[in-house]
Amino acid sequence: MSRSYGLVVETDKCLQSYNSLGLLSVASHFCTASSIAHILEALAYAKTNQLDIIPLGGGSNVVFASDLRCLVVCISLLGIKVSGTDGGTPNSVAVRFAAGENWDHAVRYCLSQGWYGLENLACIPGNIGASVIQNIGAYGVEISDRFISLSAVKTDTGEVISLNKDQCRFSYRESAFKQLLKDKFIITDVTLRLSITPIINIDYPALKHYFADHVGDISSEMVYKAVSTIRQSKLPDPDVLPNVGSFFKNPTLSASTLAKIDSKYGRTQGQIPRFEQPQGYFKVPAGWLIEQLGLKGLRHGAAGIHDKQGLVLVNYKSDTDDDCASDILALARHIQEKVFATFFIQLEIEPRIYGSV
Repeated sequence: MSRSYGLVVETDKCLQSYNSLGLLSVASHFCTASSIAHILEALAYAKTNQLDIIPLGGGSNVVFASDLRCLVVCISLLGIKVSGTDGGTPNSVAVRFAAGENWDHAVRYCLSQGWYGLENLACIPGNIGASVIQNIGAYGVEISDRFISLSAVKTDTGEVISLNKDQCRFSYRESAFKQLLKDKFIITDVTLRLSITPIINIDYPALKHYFADHVGDISSEMVYKAVSTIRQSKLPDPDVLPNVGSFFKNPTLSASTLAKIDSKYGRTQGQIPRFEQPQGYFKVPAGWLIEQLGLKGLRHGAAGIHDKQGLVLVNYKSDTDDDCASDILALARHIQEKVFATFFIQLEIEPRIYGSV
C-alpha cells in the first residue's frame, strides 16, 4: 500500500467484491476516489508508474477475464442536488447526481423528493456514472430521454469539462463513451431533467399486462413497484447468484435484413419477434432467440445460462477458485455461434471485458 497526498493506493487487490459476477481477478493497483482531487491524483500516479487506468463503478457491467496490471479507480463521488430549473420550464427541475451514487438509490430518492421520470428504470444495478456510458434503458425509457449534461475529467490532461446530449451521441445501449470517447474520460457527475408532476409511462407490454386489471389512477410509486416486481421475477439477484444482467444486446436490424433472414432457407418463417424503432429499424429480443434454441439452464463448468432468462449468464461457483471468467466467455461464444447458425444474427456482448480473453 502506498499513499499519494490524500489518495491511498493498494497493490494486488482482489476484485471479487467489486464486480457483480464475483470473478476473482486481481488488480496490480487499486484506489478509491471520493473527490475530483482524488481522480487527479490517481491520473498522476498512473502516469508516473506507467499504468493504464480502469474506472470502476458498481461493477455490474464488467467481466474481468484475468488479472489486471493497471490502476483500478473505484469512483465513489456522492451527492444528489437540484442544480436549478431546466431553462425556466415550470414543470421540470435539473438534478445533478454524483457519479458514485447507486442508480436505484437515486431513483428512489427522486421519488421521495417528488422528482419524476426515472421510475421505469427501477432496480437497474450499477452507479450513475456508468449509466450514461451504457445509456441504460428499460420498459420504454432510456436515460438519454432525461439527460441534460455531464461533467468528466479528461484522462490525458486532467481537465474537467462538460458534455451535452449531442456530444454524448446516445443510441440504443450506446454512447460516445463506448466508441469515439472510449477510455478518454472519467465521468464525475450527471445532470438529468426530471418533472415535478408525475410522468406515467406504462406503454411497454409487460407494464400494460401488469396494470391490465387495475382500476383507478396509477401513481409513479406504483410504476416503480411494478417495474421492480417484474424485474425481480425475471432476473436473479447478483448478491445471490452472481451475474451482470443481460449479457447480450438486443440486435437492431433493418427491415431489409430481417426480410432476408425470414426468407433464408425458410428456417425462421417470419416468426422472429420485432419491435419497430426509428428510421426503419427493428429491435429483436435476443432472449427469444436463445430460448428458441433450448439453451436456458445450460451449464459449462462454473458458468451457466439462467433457467428463467436466457440473456443472463451466471457464476455458479463464486465461492471457489474455479476460473469462471473463461467458462463465462466460452459459454457466451457458444451462444453466439448457435444463434448465428440458426438465425443468421450476430449477438453482441453487452458488458465491457477487461483482461486477457
